[in-house]
Amino acid sequence: MQMNPIQGGYDRAITVFSPEGRLYQVEYAREAVRRGTTAIGIKYSGGVILAVDRRIMSKLIEKYSVEKIFHIDEHIMAASSGLIADARILVDRARVEAQINKITYGEPMTVEALSKKICDIKQAYTQHGGSRPFGISLLIAGIDRHNSKLFETDPSGALIEYKATAIGFGRPSAMEILEEKYDENISREEALELALYALSKSSNMALLPENIDMAIITDDEKVVKKLQFEEIKELLKKVSDKIEDEKEKEEKEEEHAEENGDNNEMGKIDN
Repeated sequence: MQMNPIQGGYDRAITVFSPEGRLYQVEYAREAVRRGTTAIGIKYSGGVILAVDRRIMSKLIEKYSVEKIFHIDEHIMAASSGLIADARILVDRARVEAQINKITYGEPMTVEALSKKICDIKQAYTQHGGSRPFGISLLIAGIDRHNSKLFETDPSGALIEYKATAIGFGRPSAMEILEEKYDENISREEALELALYALSKSSNMALLPENIDMAIITDDEKVVKKLQFEEIKELLKKVSDKIEDEKEKEEKEEEHAEENGDNNEMGKIDN
């Protein structure tokens, strides 16, 4: 099929809107995010957590080298989905901005201010020729004074604050689960299990504990802490058992419904 030369211009140029008001290069960058691994952020009653499926596909890869949750400042972390090289550039810039703020003002940068700074950078790359948008979305989480914060950024530079959210390949199904099961008064343990549950249900393959990265910041300590392998393994086993129980229950309900249907058919025949 031959491409319309006018349409091709909108398609290639980052600074040109289509007649429908679309920036195709930004949409392509969002597609890179949709093809990325799933990351989930959840605020709970005592802090905020991030969980990421690293999806390590080869046993030859050194697992520690695949990083999807980044330590920005003592009280701020970020999870990425999309082009990991783009994430590294933005994370390095975020770390610099956090340090500049601390040196200049003598206090830590707020999560919201840092998130806006990163989105300003992203937005600039949608407005100038000779560059392309960042093919990455970030979940930026942390503690501002006494309150946990969770922001989602997208390739256009848009910024939205969430109570719970997901990015990447499994976003649609993960968001359905979060909207159904999330509660603002959720505990730490419940939040961790919900994050793994959403990751498991939105993945197209079985989750392995060594492929999962999780981190937490509590309102009290205000410090980023990565969860250890053994804790992730124990949590994942609980979630896997729960999913298996749900499957068995659904199968029994289906069998019961089929039996009732057969009995109804037999009753009609007898009549």
